[in-house]
Amino acid sequence: MKTYILLLRGVMPTGKNRVPMAELRVALSDAGLVDVRTYIQSGNVIAKSDLDPTGISQLAHDTIKQIIGADITVITRTPEQIKGILAGNPFPNTDLSRLYYSLLSSPPAPELLQKFLELDFSPDELRVADDTIYTRYATKLSDSKFTNNFFEKKLKCVSTTRNTNTMTRLVELCKQKD
Repeated sequence: MKTYILLLRGVMPTGKNRVPMAELRVALSDAGLVDVRTYIQSGNVIAKSDLDPTGISQLAHDTIKQIIGADITVITRTPEQIKGILAGNPFPNTDLSRLYYSLLSSPPAPELLQKFLELDFSPDELRVADDTIYTRYATKLSDSKFTNNFFEKKLKCVSTTRNTNTMTRLVELCKQKD
């Protein structure tokens, strides 16, 4: 079995995308994932499975929709992929509290990516590598118009964003259990 990190898009503490983490752990375990753990309340899961990433994403999505009632996209990566994303940070000398990683459900279409990269993101800075958007916010994410919704609208693929602390901690948690 391989360890995976599942990132849920748009989990909220209340409302239609409310996903209680204890209930999520039980539901995903009952669906066949092994050693299911969650990290903070924003939809980060670590689990083991023999399925491939696409299969895990679909299983988690369907389970959450059926058991919890939330229609949430799940983006799945291996700990090695997350380590590679962290290592690929194009802003190495920036304050890490201003750096965010938006993981895309798939690499964007080349023509959409080209138009996207022609936009002026100032005062924020942005780089795209494969299926990851690295954003260095001039102040903080909540002050910027460059959010998941903006990325999804322009690139026509789902995006979920995490900060450096969360990404690093998820990798550390994978090491602790393996």
